[in-house]
Amino acid sequence: MNELVKSLPSPTLPGLHLTCLDTGTYKGWLFKWTNYLKGYQRRWFVLSNGLLSYYRTQAEMAHTCRGTIPLATAHIEVGDTCHVVLTSRGRSYHLKATSEGECQRWVSALQQAKANSTLLMHHSDDSGDEGPVPQEYRALTQGVLKTLASKLDDLSTCNELIGKHGAALQRSLSELEELRGSAESSDKVKAVNERATLFRITSNAMINACRDFLDVAESHSRRWQKTLQYEREQRHHLEETIEQLAKQHNSLERAWRENPTSYTGVERSQEGDASDENDEAEFFDAMEDSRAFITVTASSNIQHKRSGSNQSMISGGMSNDWTHNENDTSGTNHMQLRRTRRSRIPDKPNYSLNLWSIMKNCIGKDLSKIPMPVNFNEPLSMLQRLTEDLEYSELLDRAARCDSSLEQMCLVAAFSVSSYSTTVHRTAKPFNPLLGETYELDRLEEYGYRSISEQVSHHPPAAAHHVTSQRGWTLWQHITIDSKFRGKYISVMPLGNIHLQFHSSGNRYVWSKVTSTVHNIIVGKLWIDQSGDIDIVNNTTKDTCRLKFSPYSYFSRDVPRKVTGVIENREGTAHYILSGTWDDKMESAKIVDSSQGCGGSEGKQKTVYQTLQPKLLWKKYPLPDNAENMHFFSSLALTLNEPEDGIAPTDSRLRPDQRLMEAGVWDEANTHKQRLEECQRLERKKRETQANQALEEGQDIEGYQPLWFEKRADDTTGESTYLYRGGYWEAKDRQDWSQCPDIF
Repeated sequence: MNELVKSLPSPTLPGLHLTCLDTGTYKGWLFKWTNYLKGYQRRWFVLSNGLLSYYRTQAEMAHTCRGTIPLATAHIEVGDTCHVVLTSRGRSYHLKATSEGECQRWVSALQQAKANSTLLMHHSDDSGDEGPVPQEYRALTQGVLKTLASKLDDLSTCNELIGKHGAALQRSLSELEELRGSAESSDKVKAVNERATLFRITSNAMINACRDFLDVAESHSRRWQKTLQYEREQRHHLEETIEQLAKQHNSLERAWRENPTSYTGVERSQEGDASDENDEAEFFDAMEDSRAFITVTASSNIQHKRSGSNQSMISGGMSNDWTHNENDTSGTNHMQLRRTRRSRIPDKPNYSLNLWSIMKNCIGKDLSKIPMPVNFNEPLSMLQRLTEDLEYSELLDRAARCDSSLEQMCLVAAFSVSSYSTTVHRTAKPFNPLLGETYELDRLEEYGYRSISEQVSHHPPAAAHHVTSQRGWTLWQHITIDSKFRGKYISVMPLGNIHLQFHSSGNRYVWSKVTSTVHNIIVGKLWIDQSGDIDIVNNTTKDTCRLKFSPYSYFSRDVPRKVTGVIENREGTAHYILSGTWDDKMESAKIVDSSQGCGGSEGKQKTVYQTLQPKLLWKKYPLPDNAENMHFFSSLALTLNEPEDGIAPTDSRLRPDQRLMEAGVWDEANTHKQRLEECQRLERKKRETQANQALEEGQDIEGYQPLWFEKRADDTTGESTYLYRGGYWEAKDRQDWSQCPDIF
């Protein structure tokens, strides 16, 4: 070894060989002994925090470390001719500097780092710094280290055996060399002998590398534990800060919605003209009217490409009626008379449930026919979930004031997307309504509309819904739910159309819902996704809008929950591009020019649209405080099951199992749920028996007839649907519920 060291040339290295930083970090070039074949090799060494690390080049510091020597347990020995030997954990590292001065500087730095590391280690052991580290992490780290030490012992045993076998092999080869006298055979035996030597050296290198790994793991374990604890504390602090900001934002937004004029700081003029600046600040993200290039394929995938040109938005821009969120209440005195709605419900109890024991027999079946405990439910019925689509009814109020049917279509499309924003965390199943069950939502004073819904069919489950607004629109829908359990996920497919008509213009829109999928039913955290297409058609003007809900993909680079769309007139000319996410917001961009681009993937031709800056159509309200413990209900959802006076005896609010579940009494809720479902089955068998008897007697068979809706053909589309026959609100005014069945 010493002969090799002495024979090593000492090249002149450019620059300073050893760099001392103020932080106690030393860097420089040294020569390190590698093996008998390559001898000493030039390496870049870094001394920091009691660890001496080495790399092939300085550039390797960013990604690869060739080895690390902990100095706290290392022995430093200074040899001749600039030679330094570091011994750690039974392994020796032979290093060589290019000059005596440089060698002395390195030795001083190494000895100082060793002293500091030893002092710090003793201080850490005595001061008990490991106290804040959770016990489970210490136990886990100690277990890993113990496993590594055990494996190292196994490797040491293997190394000893390899050494013995290698020595025996070399002896045998030496004996063979003595027996054979030819020069050729002697050369071959020597070659084999050298290879056996290399084999033994390689095995030593293997065990030394394992020792290095164990040394590094031991030296860093405490640091990892402290770092993990620090990161946990920082994350907790950040979560608390974000929660406080969300609470403040929610309070300010709620206060603004209740009385906007008290928070704007600027009184609106008597003529009712609001400044353009306030409108832009309230509803739009962008303040500049620079153009943007948008590439759209046949599948409505949208890509934005900014251009440097500017253009003022004169014609084709959004009208004030469309962008201005007008307060339609009748004054401050009227607002003070509004009823104060509840803002919280009892926290959801933590009940354990063996999910697989229930779901394993449900694969491929319709979930509406399978009795489920309330543990799978949220304390709302499907009728109430339908009514929850009105969370952002102000979009329809703004649309009713639009003069342009295309601008109106933008807001209708945003409304159709907004109904999914409340479902992003709502993985629980709503209660299946009983046949004849109803639900009313009277928000005439607050938002100008009244809503009534009724369960019109039990198998398949179907509900009819009708909403009338004093602010210029009527909405109705007949929805049938088809759900399938596929083992890993549940698919919920709403069947039926939603109809919307504006009173002043007569424009009538029709669209349907997309498929909802609940993933990780058996293993993992539940999460919900919306996917599919929504085609919105204005049957009056023949304007169309196709919205594409992109399914989530782990490998996709797109924003999760992405929604894109294009609005076209009856001639097929595109006028607006829509983009956003179904859980956050939707924007529109007016198209000012278009051109055909090069061919896209799968043979689809691309169209490049030049647009104005996108305008914000809709933004999701923040969830209430403590929403995670209240089934992630929105502000509207928290009020849906609030007790009301004078409602029909068939109203969902009076359903006992649902009411008990909301109160947290789930055992009693399950008992009532089973009782109600058994009564409904008996009632169904009774109707089937009566129908069979009527058939035998040759009489006309009349099936179940809903109380407030009737089945007839739609005037515009011609489809068979359930339409509101009227009379509910009049019966409520008279408090005459004699027609209502006793279903609870």
